[in-house]
Formats: sequence, C-alpha cells, structure tokens
Amino acid sequence: MQEVSVSRFVDRVNIHVAAGGGGNGCASVHREKFKPLGGPDGGNGGKGGDVILVVDPGVHTLLDYHHRPHVRASSGKPGHGSNRNGAVGEDLTLSVPEGTVVQTPEGEVVANLIGPGTSIVLARGGRGGLGNAALASKARRAPGFALLGEPGDQGDFTLEMKSVADVGLIGFPSAGKSSLISTLSAARPKIADYPFTTLAPNLGVVSAGETVFTMADVPGLIPGASGGRGLGLDFLRHIERCAVLVHVIDCATYEPERDPISDIDALEAELADYTPALSSEDGVVDLESRPRLVVLNKMDVPDAREMAELMRPDLDARGWPVFEVSTATHEGLRELSFALADEVERYRAALPEPEPARVVVRPTGVGGSDFAVEEDPELEGGFVVRGEKPERWVRQTSFDNDEAVGYLADRLARLGVETELARRGAQQGSPVTIGDVTFDWEPSTPAGGEAALSGRGTDMRLDTDDRVSKDERRAAMKARRSGAGVEETVPDEAIADEEGTDEEGDR
Repeated sequence: MQEVSVSRFVDRVNIHVAAGGGGNGCASVHREKFKPLGGPDGGNGGKGGDVILVVDPGVHTLLDYHHRPHVRASSGKPGHGSNRNGAVGEDLTLSVPEGTVVQTPEGEVVANLIGPGTSIVLARGGRGGLGNAALASKARRAPGFALLGEPGDQGDFTLEMKSVADVGLIGFPSAGKSSLISTLSAARPKIADYPFTTLAPNLGVVSAGETVFTMADVPGLIPGASGGRGLGLDFLRHIERCAVLVHVIDCATYEPERDPISDIDALEAELADYTPALSSEDGVVDLESRPRLVVLNKMDVPDAREMAELMRPDLDARGWPVFEVSTATHEGLRELSFALADEVERYRAALPEPEPARVVVRPTGVGGSDFAVEEDPELEGGFVVRGEKPERWVRQTSFDNDEAVGYLADRLARLGVETELARRGAQQGSPVTIGDVTFDWEPSTPAGGEAALSGRGTDMRLDTDDRVSKDERRAAMKARRSGAGVEETVPDEAIADEEGTDEEGDR
C-alpha cells in the first residue's frame, strides 16, 4: 500500500465568529414580611464575551481553525432578584501565528498582526439589559419590566498567515531552494530530486557576522502561479514582507528545453501580476521594487559552470548581484550570506523609528443627530428610522410587555423621533421600521410625558380595550327580549350564563 503524506500546514482559513449575547435584566420586587412595598430589586444582565485574536509565538499554523471554523464566545447570564447582577460571559481568545492578516470577505484588511502579544477584538459581546431596579425613577417608581440583553457581534473573516521573513527564495521546482536554506540555517526541510518536494514554506534563521535575519523557502513557482496554477498562488503571500528576493537558478537542469534566463523572466512576470493584500500603509511595497539577487546553484556539476558563464552577461546587464554557489561543497555561501545581510541592514535602516503604542481615546460627541428618518422603499407611505440608539433600544425591548413598550415610546420621543416623523409627513397608521421591528405609528400617543401610574407591566396610554361592559350587555339583552315579546324581567342566572359565553368567545 502506498503511503500518503498529508501536509499539516494551513496558512489561509475562513472563520465565522460570534460574540456572546448580553444577559436579560430582571424584573423583580423585593418581598419581605411586614414590608409590602419593598420596591424593585431586579439586577442587570451580564455582558457577553468578546472574541479576541492574539499573536502567539508558539503557534505556527492556522490548522485548528481549518477544522473548527465556527467559534463563539459565551453569553452573559441574566440578572436576578435581590439586586444580583448576572455573570459576565468569558472572552474567547484565539491564538494565531505572527504575520496573520485579517480580512473581510470583500478583501478589506481589518488588521495586520505583527509582534508577540498583539491583539484585536474581532467581535464585541452584547451589553446586558438593565434590571427594573436600575430603571426606577421619580415618574416610574416600580417598573414592571426590564431591558433585554443585546446580541453580540458576528461575522465572517479570512485569516491569512504571511511569513515574517527578511529574505525570500523564489525559483522553479527542484532549483535547490530547500538545500540552500538547510545549508545556511538550522532548518531541515524535506529535500528530494523531484518537483514540488516543498509543500509548505520553510523558515530559517541565518547569521552573518553581527547580523541575524530570517529566510523563507517558498514552494516552487511555475508560469501562471499568480492566476492559480501550481502551488504559487497559495504561497506568494509569504514573500510580501520580504526585504530581499533571491532568484535561485538551477544551472544543472536535465531538461534541454529549459532556459534559465527565460525562467527568471517568467517568475518576474508572475511577481508583477501578483497583487499583495497588504498596502503601503502596512509598510509593504509592491514586489517589483524589491531588491533582487541571483543565485546560480549547483556549481559542483561541471556543466553548470558553463551555463553560468553563458548567463552572466544578461544578468549583469540587469544590474542584479550574481553569486555562484554549491550547497554540496559550500562554495560561495559565505559571500552570499554577507551580501544578504547588507541588503537586510539597508532595508532596516530605511524603516521609520518604531513608536511606542499609544492608547487613542475617541469620546463620543455630545449632541448632534443620533438618528435619521428615511422613506421606506419597500412599504408605500412607510418610514425607516436608522441610528445606533433607536435600533439598540428596540432590540432591548420586550414587546409582550405594554409598560416596556411605553418606556420605548418615551425614549424615542425624547430623542426627537416623533417630531421628525411628523415633519417628514408620517400619518396615523403609517408603517415605521426600526431595526427588525415594524409597527403602525400612532402620533396621538402622548409619549414623552410623565408616565401615568398603572398596574405592573401595563401602560394606560396603550390600553385599547373595546369590550362591552356588563351594564351595556344587560341593557342589550333586555332590549332584544322586549322586541321579541318576552317579559323584560330576565333572571340574573341567564344573564350570567350569556355573559360567560360571550367572555369565553372573547378569550
């Protein structure tokens, strides 16, 4: 049976993150012997947990998220009576390798994570709802409702690991890149005499005098790599941050139709066609402007030296430094390592001085427009209210509690939503949409004034009980019986029976 080797290196994953939702507030009234009016004592709900990405030097792949692409933080717990707040949901911390770039599904870069401990909050947990103890006021001394917790943020993101290397080795398959990195550093990549031996980038640390730099061995590229052919498209991202690109040329190829100069031109065309995800704002410039070095490899083979002599004039004309090396005999490796160190030092010297991270506080402005009213394109005569405040208030409202709905109406009126709807021409019964809720606008509702005292969980302004009273039913029954020639005296038991039937029907 043939043994199949599966690469465990994963450098690009799509994940779905969901932060925890906030816990609901509690509507409770303090009860104690000999204290009938204990007052509200419902606690607040706990905040939901955040989803956080953090750079961990011990993580070198995104394999864990390839198998578990859906991650969710824990939600906050609901509040309880006796002024007990709900527990806060635990944050979910995801460890990622250094050099991870976070993007939206549309390709927009959200974060470029460089440096151990660098972190970003990818999804924020929802806020917990207030309990009725926190909602009590002079006008509403014993609220019979509490606010619901907010749902946490969620969304889809793409994580790309881009190796943080100073030198990138590029070349056709079997050019000797893995042998070169294994000779210059302590890296031990797989080496064999067949194409595409390297299926994942290899990183090695090279010392040249007092300069220490990292080198990346990118899997072999072929024409069309920038368009998805071969393995190149998956691993070209690993040279985006490299300060120097090194062409590794096989001068002892056994393929007579291969021309080393044509190989270089083909790879340069792929580098020109490749569009890096990172931009100049992230300290990355296009690949065409990176310094180049050319390594003519396998000089221990007699035919290779003849090929190198033929190539020299064309390479010198391009102004690229050329080094003839042999990983078998170590010929030219010392000169190559010091030349790479000089280029890396020159690149580092050109970088701006690192500045300490500063905490930027952006306070929310006071006043101004907190909402906007637009005409609803889907409902004729309807309106849509957009804004962070009204949408959040609607999410926190329990619409099966009339008192909670009245409290929402008061908040919207104080914000100016009622006035703006009237100014835009809204009429009674016009459909108004806020968030995911659509309701009929009632401008006659005196929202914004002092709340009238009523039973817990009710609001007198929203009472629309049109049921016929008992006295009106008694008079109607007597009138019907009088019209039919029946004596007006009706037993109370019959009236009670008929009233019970009507009430059952009403229910």
